[in-house]
Amino acid sequence: MKAKASLRIDPEVADLRIRDIVATAASRLGLTHTTTPSGAGHDAQMMASAAPFGMIFVPSQEGLSHVPQEYTAPEDLVDGADVLLNSVLALTRGRAV
Repeated sequence: MKAKASLRIDPEVADLRIRDIVATAASRLGLTHTTTPSGAGHDAQMMASAAPFGMIFVPSQEGLSHVPQEYTAPEDLVDGADVLLNSVLALTRGRAV
């Protein structure tokens, strides 16, 4: 029997400036938000050594994520996209939105 290969990647901390910009974008759009750690193995963990990162999460029904039963309401997806757009604009301007 062949041994399973495994890969361990330590968690990374999102860039504080980007976290602040995302929080500011959400606030200015009138959206509630919180800072939360993510234990998921996102691409950001692999890219953290190359560039600063942040993540935007949107609510999923019953908190289910990365499973076939995951569902996020269209309006929550639009809100997340609006936060992303405003965050990217702020980053390209070099200041908060």
